[in-house]
Amino acid sequence: MSKKISLCIPMYNENSIIADTARTLHEYMSNTFEDYEILFSNDGSKDGCDKTVEALNLPHVRVVGYPDNRGKGCAVRTALLAAEGDVIMFTDADLAYGTDVIKRVYDAFIENPDADMVIGSRNLSADGYEGYTFVRRIASKLYIKVLCFVGGFKLSDSQCGCKAFTRQTVAEIFPRCEVNGFAFDFEAILWATKLGKKIREIPVKVINHRESKVHVLSDTFKMLADLRRMKKRIKRAEISVK
Repeated sequence: MSKKISLCIPMYNENSIIADTARTLHEYMSNTFEDYEILFSNDGSKDGCDKTVEALNLPHVRVVGYPDNRGKGCAVRTALLAAEGDVIMFTDADLAYGTDVIKRVYDAFIENPDADMVIGSRNLSADGYEGYTFVRRIASKLYIKVLCFVGGFKLSDSQCGCKAFTRQTVAEIFPRCEVNGFAFDFEAILWATKLGKKIREIPVKVINHRESKVHVLSDTFKMLADLRRMKKRIKRAEISVK
């Protein structure tokens, strides 16, 4: 049975690439899926990238967002909660993992009907970090291991910018989320774990490389502090699922 897929793209001052991204996604999605939508979520950009997407007037494409910069987590959350698909996915504006991964994520839900959440992992295949410099590869792996150890996760790549959810899972998790920055991934995983959601990982590979907006040393300490606060808050939270 066919399911509608919503693809969510957070954007902050991405005007240099966003038109190409929108056209690429429109072509791929229209050729691959019967029922789909693409949401670009504007995180208070000042370069007019939201207007650029709107001016393309592409079918099944819409822009959501807000006027002031709040952080990637807020942009992702805004798009996910506005999405109407049965499968709701987000990935980055530079399409770091390519476009074929979208169908692979969709198929993972079809093949695993009990899955609530699908996460891409660069650590599940030998070429997941292909193209990374040696230093960046080691730093990324260490960064993920430290944060997952503190968070108590058994996932191989909690920080991969390629995640998807069923519509019900989005409805249960994201109204509870409060983190606007890069630690939003952890918050979503913590809630998924608390709510007993089934998480499946699939191997992904970075295809398009650009400089990361995460500063490993400074952001790791901030992430650790955020993670400790999240764990305490979510552990104390009472669960009421409608």
